Amino acid sequence: MPQPTPRMTLVLGGARSGKSAYAEGLIEACPGPWLYLATAQAFDDEMVDRIAQHRARRGGAWRTRDVPLALPEAVAEAEGPVLVDCLTLWLTNLILAEADVAQATARLLAACADAPGPLVLVGNEVGLGIVPDNALARRFRDAAGRLHQQLAARADRVVLTVAGLPLLVKPQPPQTQVRPTGASA
Repeated sequence: MPQPTPRMTLVLGGARSGKSAYAEGLIEACPGPWLYLATAQAFDDEMVDRIAQHRARRGGAWRTRDVPLALPEAVAEAEGPVLVDCLTLWLTNLILAEADVAQATARLLAACADAPGPLVLVGNEVGLGIVPDNALARRFRDAAGRLHQQLAARADRVVLTVAGLPLLVKPQPPQTQVRPTGASA
């Protein structure tokens, strides 16, 4: 019997890790209509193409709302299954707009807490590499890490995607009992 989709799921992963397609599948397992809250802004031809590819992959059954800055408000107003893609682009937009990131994050956390669900949020895990060499990149990396930690603490399920494979982070999978070396059965 399929497991019901949790009220709130956080899906993290690196670039091209399969996180968006995985998140879309989670929402598509729910009765529609499905809402896609898109945070990307097309500032160049390459991004225009990426956005078009995402829309084509989703097909016509999805309703899409572009919310590069107004994500908390869109989550608060949404009904039914909602996919947010992506949190780190939203943070980028906030930082570039010189918005108050802490205040916007607090509004998003409140909106997520009140959302009836299912709500699936996608973000890029950017904290696994080297420390950036400039203040703006460090500020972004730190804001993303804080946001992901706060959402993960509130989420019912957290998934890390690696090479197209979803790895369950929360709830913790059952632990395999490992015997110390040299122990007898």
